[in-house]
Amino acid sequence: MTASPLAAPQVRLGTRRSPLALAQAEEARARLCAAHGWSSEAVALVPIVSGGDKVQDRALADIGGKALWTRELDRLLLDGEIDAAVHSLKDVETLRPAELTLAAILPRADKRDVLIGAASLKALPQGARIGTSAPRRAAQALHARPDCRIVLFRGNVATRIAKLAAGEADATFLAAAGLERLGEHGVGHPLDPAEWLPAPAQGAIALECRTVDARTRAWLEAIDHAPSRAEVMAERALLAALGGSCHSPIAVVCAAGPGGLTMRAALFSPDGAERVEAEARFPAGDDEGPARLAAELLAGATPGIAAYFAGPR
Repeated sequence: MTASPLAAPQVRLGTRRSPLALAQAEEARARLCAAHGWSSEAVALVPIVSGGDKVQDRALADIGGKALWTRELDRLLLDGEIDAAVHSLKDVETLRPAELTLAAILPRADKRDVLIGAASLKALPQGARIGTSAPRRAAQALHARPDCRIVLFRGNVATRIAKLAAGEADATFLAAAGLERLGEHGVGHPLDPAEWLPAPAQGAIALECRTVDARTRAWLEAIDHAPSRAEVMAERALLAALGGSCHSPIAVVCAAGPGGLTMRAALFSPDGAERVEAEARFPAGDDEGPARLAAELLAGATPGIAAYFAGPR
């Protein structure tokens, strides 16, 4: 590709400092440079340590929720110290400041969770300890295996694998997309989404910039992947319609096809004892489709489930 007249802009991409976050930022940089004919030096990475990275001994939902992943990057963006932030979209709050825009969604990777420590949930021994801090994973695991016990597991991929090796749990979960981006192939056993639903927006990388920054928005929009955007924005619309929080056990998978989107979602009580599931099909970009699915799920929810969802907001 012929280099554009903007071949040497200094686009500053903010990112968390973890190995996975840096790998995602490198992917974003490579896609920007390929799209615009820039050299790699045109895009600078600005690593930061987020609040979520600093506190590892408590569940994220108990110390501030997803905002702990985004707060520092938001501040840098709004202060003009970076031009865009790179996020794992599943870690970004559903409701974002109007001053910020999700300008690009990169092609979505594997949506599945991977079980580490056993070939399947059924293969775990009676009373096994399952390490996770995610309400979704805990509730789904307990729904499938109520005899098992959940123990708190937080940290990056290497940290969690090390904790498992040290015997702090018998099994844990990781996102297949994260393992893939780190080059960790063949680790664990992917879980079939027909039986084990992933997190909303799992596997998606998002680039966010200031809404008023038309130049950066245009650069980012050049690498936006429309089918991935349709899926993840529908999943985020479902979250908004459910009124969920970091304490809400929700699992969902959305697939784009020729006829639009197919979405299947399940809500749980935190102990996994109660579950409600529903499915819907609707055109891409139709926010009413996720809203209708949310209404169906909430209508079928038991009190033990409904207590963790506030409804539309």
